[in-house]
Amino acid sequence: MGRIIGIDYGLKRTGIAATDPMKIIASPLTTVPSKEIFDFLKDYCSKESVERFVIGMPKNLQNEDTHATAAVTKFINKLKNLFPDIGINEVDERFTSKIAFSAMVEGGMKKKDRRNKANIDKVSAAVILQSYLDCNPSF
Repeated sequence: MGRIIGIDYGLKRTGIAATDPMKIIASPLTTVPSKEIFDFLKDYCSKESVERFVIGMPKNLQNEDTHATAAVTKFINKLKNLFPDIGINEVDERFTSKIAFSAMVEGGMKKKDRRNKANIDKVSAAVILQSYLDCNPSF
């Protein structure tokens, strides 16, 4: 049994979150430049057992694709090819950045740190992952 990794893929940066070993809590892990995401994941998976990736899928308020949906779909396809033995789930990522920002405010993060988009990306990944965990209590 391994961890579950949450991914908030973006054209510039990708936020990463991971579960605890018991898969109860999602925590922000890091943010990496998107061009380095596959190297990061290969390295991470060589050190930790990973059983699933949970990817935020961008949709607009009408549940239609956005300008970023094609890039995320391409990312998922490459992820499937590189990690064929690891399951992949998509999660609606609408409002995750707003939820992440609110969580940072409520958590007491300094204003300067909240302005750092990398922090928002990794907290958004944790929101995406926690949403998956809450909707799938028995995997």
